[in-house]
Amino acid sequence: MEPEGSGSAYQVLRHTHHLCKNLPMAKRGSLLKDTDDEARFRCAGGVGILREEVWVDAEGKVAQYNLAFLLPHLSGIDNGRVLGYDNSHGFHERHFMGQVSRVEFQGYPALAKGFYREAEALRRSYEEKR
Repeated sequence: MEPEGSGSAYQVLRHTHHLCKNLPMAKRGSLLKDTDDEARFRCAGGVGILREEVWVDAEGKVAQYNLAFLLPHLSGIDNGRVLGYDNSHGFHERHFMGQVSRVEFQGYPALAKGFYREAEALRRSYEEKR
């Protein structure tokens, strides 16, 4: 993964602003798009993509989110998404290699932290296989 020695996938997303798309805040009904980040990096013989979208309500509470780790060159399943979390269907769910399961929601910060840890572990496992 580039940049070398960067640490976690979360750090790549948070510290590669020149690679990220930071779009202007948008509205969806009464929700405000608080976060719209995308980072691309070399990973497992191709390009890896991390995406984070967060919509908040009028009080600033997370109302909708989408976290995705994509490796389109390794998997055509689910548009290349190997790992993801979202609540777009009214409940919290985890996507992993085309399989979807409901998850218990302990709050967005905990979910995002766990997602970035999982994404980093997956990235490392794919790199070790190469």
